[in-house]
Amino acid sequence: MSTLQGKTAVITGGNSGVGRATAELFAKLGANVVISARRAEALEEVANKIKAEGGNVLAVPTDISKDADCKNLMKAAVDAFGSIDVLVNNAGILDTGLAPVDKFDDAETARVIGVNQIGTMQAIRAALEYMKEGSSIVNVASVAGVNGGGGAAYVSTKSAIIGITKHTALLLADKYIRCNAVCPGTIVTPMTMNMKPEQLDMRMMGAMSKHSDLKIRPCYASDVANILAFLASDDSKALTGQILVSDFGSSL
Repeated sequence: MSTLQGKTAVITGGNSGVGRATAELFAKLGANVVISARRAEALEEVANKIKAEGGNVLAVPTDISKDADCKNLMKAAVDAFGSIDVLVNNAGILDTGLAPVDKFDDAETARVIGVNQIGTMQAIRAALEYMKEGSSIVNVASVAGVNGGGGAAYVSTKSAIIGITKHTALLLADKYIRCNAVCPGTIVTPMTMNMKPEQLDMRMMGAMSKHSDLKIRPCYASDVANILAFLASDDSKALTGQILVSDFGSSL
């Protein structure tokens, strides 16, 4: 297993699902963990668990769609631990019902873009004020951004994250600051499990089923966290600009 001993990792969306699993794993691997999300109570629950297990953690309530919040998050991390070595852009939201391109809601699409796409970009921009050679940025995109299987708003943002990953890697390659992305397939998290079947667009669901083997097991948060740990660590120091689909092969 990769080590993150002595590194400081900022993890957005660290209150549940992949973010929580990543924060708990990174702390066990020796990282100083800074977790953020909008819900302070849920953040504190995660922080208390990490502290109880001997880990170093700081919880910073943050709305990544707000630039000032992103700047405050990164400054708080540096004030507490002295550096930012890893940024995991995990925070994200789904659109309601997998609405396709001919049915998407303008206001909801703006909200999804504000968090998933602009929030990711703002977090990167704020973190780069402090990152140095050897740092690693890992973005959590989605297989939806690769094959188009999902609501139009969500797909557009996850495709954008893949693009900004390649852009950031290209821009910073000579600085030896890496940027990679993980694209989970179907994943069992509170966010996905709370989707209401009666709100799902059946035409979109039918189209998605043509490109995914539903007999293959889904990902769990811990599966994704293990990949994020590898990309955050020096074990993957030669990798940048890579887009890794983690879905057990269901979309092949």
